[in-house]
Amino acid sequence: MSLHLDRIDWMPSPPLAPDDGPIDIAHLRRMTLGDAALEREVLTMFAAQAARLAGALGAMPADAPALAHTLKGSARAIGAFAVADAAACLETLIKSGGKIAAALSELDEAIAEARAAIDAFLDGA
Repeated sequence: MSLHLDRIDWMPSPPLAPDDGPIDIAHLRRMTLGDAALEREVLTMFAAQAARLAGALGAMPADAPALAHTLKGSARAIGAFAVADAAACLETLIKSGGKIAAALSELDEAIAEARAAIDAFLDGA
């Protein structure tokens, strides 16, 4: 019985170690089907959402795990994998009752780098 794996149209996965800076532009382009206007729109929305969620997470509201989870998913969708990893770490620490100060700092730094890359991308596009 042959599986005919060579006939399957595999969906590309994000790289395990993105090398495209704070935003993996190749991943973003795959996710937006190469639509430049959509790329700009989702990057703009992510930058605003990330800033809003980072501010909310700093106050550690009751729904902080859900906020971190939302940020993690949004970041993965646009290729901001450092933000996604930092949000995932924070989410885990909040749920386990761990110390979160360093995780918050790492998340803030990753968001700042992603937002700077987004600004540069939008200015150059």
